[in-house]
This record gives sequence, C-alpha cells and structure tokens, in this order.
Amino acid sequence: MFKKIVSFSSKSKSRKLKSISRNSINCSSSSKPISPIQNPLPITPNSLKGFTRSFSSGHHSNLNLISGRRRFSSEAARESINYDVVIVGGGPAGLSAAIRLKQLCRENDVDLSVCVVEKGAEVGSHILSGNVFEPRALNELIPKWREEEAPISVGVSSDKFMLLTKKHAIPMPNPFDNKGNYVISLSQFVRWLGQKAEELGVEVYPGFAAKEVLFDENENVIGIATNDMGIGKDGYKKDNYQPGVELKGRVNLFAEGCRGSLSEKIIRKYDLRKKGQGQHQTYALGIKEVWEIDADKHKLGAVVHTLGWPLDHKTYGGSFLYHMQDRQVSIGLVCALNYHNPFFNPYEEFQNLKRHPAIRPLLENGTVIQYGARTLNEGGFQSIPYPVFPGGAIVGCSAGFLNVPKIKGTHTAMKSGMLAAESAFGVLHKGSNMKTYWENLKNSWIWEELHRARNYRPAFEYGLLPGMAISALEHYLLKGRAPYTLKHGKPDHEATHEANVCSPIEYPKPDGIVSFDVPTSLYRSNTNHDHDQPAHLRLRDPTVPELVNLPKYAGPESRYCPARVYEYVSDDNGQLKLQINAQNCLHCKACDIKDPKQNIEWTVPEGGGGPGYSVM
Repeated sequence: MFKKIVSFSSKSKSRKLKSISRNSINCSSSSKPISPIQNPLPITPNSLKGFTRSFSSGHHSNLNLISGRRRFSSEAARESINYDVVIVGGGPAGLSAAIRLKQLCRENDVDLSVCVVEKGAEVGSHILSGNVFEPRALNELIPKWREEEAPISVGVSSDKFMLLTKKHAIPMPNPFDNKGNYVISLSQFVRWLGQKAEELGVEVYPGFAAKEVLFDENENVIGIATNDMGIGKDGYKKDNYQPGVELKGRVNLFAEGCRGSLSEKIIRKYDLRKKGQGQHQTYALGIKEVWEIDADKHKLGAVVHTLGWPLDHKTYGGSFLYHMQDRQVSIGLVCALNYHNPFFNPYEEFQNLKRHPAIRPLLENGTVIQYGARTLNEGGFQSIPYPVFPGGAIVGCSAGFLNVPKIKGTHTAMKSGMLAAESAFGVLHKGSNMKTYWENLKNSWIWEELHRARNYRPAFEYGLLPGMAISALEHYLLKGRAPYTLKHGKPDHEATHEANVCSPIEYPKPDGIVSFDVPTSLYRSNTNHDHDQPAHLRLRDPTVPELVNLPKYAGPESRYCPARVYEYVSDDNGQLKLQINAQNCLHCKACDIKDPKQNIEWTVPEGGGGPGYSVM
C-alpha cells in the first residue's frame, strides 16, 4: 500500500478512510491467484474491523434482522465526507488531474483537499493498454520524470507495419511515427503516478467502487457514493456488512475510463453528446497477453503493428506486438465492436492471431505472464461529448480522447485531466466556471490532434481496402485538412446481423502452447470477486436472452465476452437458459456495449474485485 501523505486540512478525512484502505481492500495483491472458476475467498468480518470503527454511526437503528442476517436497507445512513475535489478513477487522467491540482495549490500557496477513488484493489490493477507511450503530456506535468524514476526506460528501437494474410506477413509503408516514444506497462506507470499524487498530498484510495452519483435539489452533481460491502446475493447483509460512503466534492471529476458507468449516466442525463460533437461513440475490444520469451528472440524496443488476418475484410481491427524489458513481449488484438457476424468470437480470433507463421515462432517456448481485456473508444473527434456538467466534468477515456490512427490515448487522457484540473482550480480559487475546461480543450493540442485524425476510423466503414486507401490519402496528402468530416455508421449494438444471414465460424481447439482455453487465460488475469454478492451484471429484461438473443442472434453474449461470463446452459427441461458467471468478469465493458438490445447493464461490484493486473 502507498504511504499516505496528506495536507493538514485533510488529515481528519484521511483518518476516516485509512482504516478501510489497510483492512478491507488489501486483499488481492498479496494473495496467490485462484482459478476464476472456483469461488473466490470470502471477505471475513475481521477484514473490515477498521471500516466498522469508522462508519458504524447512525446505522444500527435501521437494521432488519431476518434469519440471523441484516436485510439491506437503502435508507440506512451513510457517512459523508466533504472534499474540495473528488476524482472518480485512478487511471492516467484522474491521477494527472489530481497531481496538477496539487501543483497549482503549491504554486499559489492554497490548500485544497483532493480525493481519488479507484475500484481496483490497487492503483493500476484494472489498467490495461498496449502501450507505446508518447511522453508529451508527462513532459508538461512532471518535466523531471526521468530523474524521479518513472517506469519508462525502453525507447522504441524499430517500428514495422504489416498486412497479414492467413500465411504471409506483407511489409507495408509505416504510417506511425514512434520516434521518441517508449514501450511501457501502463499499469506500472499508473502506480508510479499514484505515488507522485500521494507525495503531493492527494488522498488516493483503491478498493472503493463509485456506484452512485449524488445530486442536490437543483440537479447539480455534488459527489458520489461508494458501494455497500457485505451484501449477499440474496440481498441480505452478511456479518461483514459495511455501508458505502458519500464523498462530496465542490468539483467532481469523472475519469473512469472507457464506458465509465457513472460517466455514461451523466452523459445521458445532461444530453452531453448532442451538446458536444454530436455523434455516438464507437468502441473496440482489446485482448492482450504479456509473454516472457527466449532471449535470442527478444528485440528490446521493437514495435510491430498489423492489419488484416485473422479479421475478415469487413471487420476493423489489428494487432500489436511490443518488446518490453526483461525479455517480455506484449501481444494483443483489437477488434472493432461494430462487427456483423454474431458467431464472431474476439477471444478465439486472438488465439488464431498467435498461430500465424510470422508470430508463433516468437512465442514458442515462452511463458504467458498475464492475460486481460478492455474496451477502448474509437469514435474520436466526432464523438467527443460536451464534457462539463453542473458540478464537474468528464475527463480521459470516459469522454473519449483516443487517437485511433496513432493507437494512443494515454497522453491525451493525461492532458485532459490536467486541463480539467486547471479549470477546477479556477472555480475553487478564483471564482471562475468549469466551462473554461471546454474552451481550453478546444484550444489545446488534443483538439488539433484529434481533428487531424477524424476521418481514419470512419473510413473503414467501407471495408479494409477502401479504408486503407482513404487513410493513405488522409495521411500522405490531405494531412487532416480535408473539407469534410466522415460520419460513423450504426452504433455497435445495432451492427450485429441476425444469425440466419450469417455463417457459423469454426475455431481450432487450443494447443496449450500458444493458444489456450478461457479458464486458463482467466487464471492469468488474477481476476477475483466475492461470489456471494449481488450480480453486478444486470438484465434490464430477463426474458430477452431466451426470447431474442438466442433465437435471433444465436446467443452472441457467449462469444463477445472474453471471460466466459455469459453461458447458455440447459435447465431441467432441456431448455437453454442464460447463466451469468459474474465472478469471471474482467471489467472490459464489452457486454454493456455489444448486447444487441442493450439489455445488459454493467454496474460496479464490491470495491477491490476484478482483475489484478501488474504488468499490463
């Protein structure tokens, strides 16, 4: 756990939450990974003793004892803690915002209390990305990052781009410019950012899942409430029950990452997409492994990107392969979620990628260290929502600042967090308005960069070859100055065709050498949830899977999920019913995006649950 270093004005708040940090959420990093098919280890009453001491007041008057267990009551009082700024999400955007706020405090001799809540058991444990890192934003935020031992040391040494067919790898002109960039583990980098934030006095608390947005009587956002812990799947309080906490901020920044559950609710509530660039967001699913390979095959800093196989010409996506330090290689496949065929299985496509004759020899005799998956925004410039709402702003990938042709979003996410922090400081110290965030965003290099790249992703709506032709025109001739802006096609969930007009896809069985089954991969993700809690994956209409998804789309949720969360199993009458294995969830959000009828709602599980990434 990070050592807490807090400003004088926030010490009392820090003491209230410290005991939770130490006892209730330090459960995943020190324990050995367990199979996701098994029941995770339960949280014991002793693990929450510190939580009880801090947050028991006002609760017991609402207890309802039934069968020896306390029934959950939403009317139970919750402890409320006030901050100047509450930041939801301990990723690059959220932590950059926190760091910039505290820098401004020091520069202006002001003391503002800043709190970051993160649903992962540790800072960085839910972070997954390629990642070829462009240090532009970091140079602005922490100019002396090299002297401060940032985990950024492997410069890009070579850069290749290939078109894959089933048996060949065809070299292509390289559209990337990675000179001066670095191959990193984003989860390790975020841990370092967390340490830098705490050194400045930011209160960073992993293991807290922000479940609810709090509003005042005028519909202004005034904070968030964290998840109650210790609720059984039957809705009753267990012996280790502890209520959630209300964290109220004068300014509230949401940095939850792609498809953030609370951010999406705010976007819908205030109609922020229409107030922004107006188009819906589009998404892709990235599936990744980190391998340790033979020393004679390792080329430190080598970067390879591909298009084409195993994806068909109508499915946008590609692969990446980066040589990191310590003989490690990160390999991944990114598939756009507007694919048509409901029999398409992103996980199995990734296994196929590793069988390619240009890739398999690199991995043979190697060892998989970690596996994971996460969705990413691909809508770009056209899909940026108006990021300001009454009471705060949305930053990072929750708003969608990924540069698709660069395949980079960390630098833009960080910069957006910094800009939001500067506006928040102006609100709290100078009496200005958060609307300055929108204006500053449009005047920043983020806006210029995304505007220049705006036509690449929608160009592939016409297929692989037309997309490559239009992208080449944009890259080499127009350079972002085209007098037009292409539009995205249908939202991803509407793009799925019915099964009767599509062909089933036969995938090879895993060989256990370079390709693996889902349970084996899940074990490597370190994912872990208490099985005895309400399912965080909810069906808005429980009849839709059997009445719509199965007969019309052949049950696509059993394939688009890279963690086997959704399975159709036979009941006692031989009828197929949807079974949700929520304890397997990698928090990738693919189900929330791709379900044809938008019937699946992704909500946060208990804080500390989910994957435990360390090198992703």
